Amino acid sequence: MSIKFKKLLLPVFLGALSTAALLSPSLTQAVEETGSIAASKATDQKAALAKKARLLAEKKAAEAAAATKSTGEAKEHEVEKEVEKEVETK
Repeated sequence: MSIKFKKLLLPVFLGALSTAALLSPSLTQAVEETGSIAASKATDQKAALAKKARLLAEKKAAEAAAATKSTGEAKEHEVEKEVEKEVETK
């Protein structure tokens, strides 16, 4: 390398270094904003999943209640038939 090239390389390197130093806070802020956006999206997704799970649990509970009700009605109907048979036989 020639002396002129070395003398020219030093200011160019220092200029690039200072530019990078000036830009680094903005890069850091951009990363932080992206991180906060990602965190808010993750929070929204967790809330949506929790809501979906709650709705699914409510639906299953309603189906179980309906099944229990229909089973209970069927048992009541069977009991009524047995009572009617007993009354007829007497």
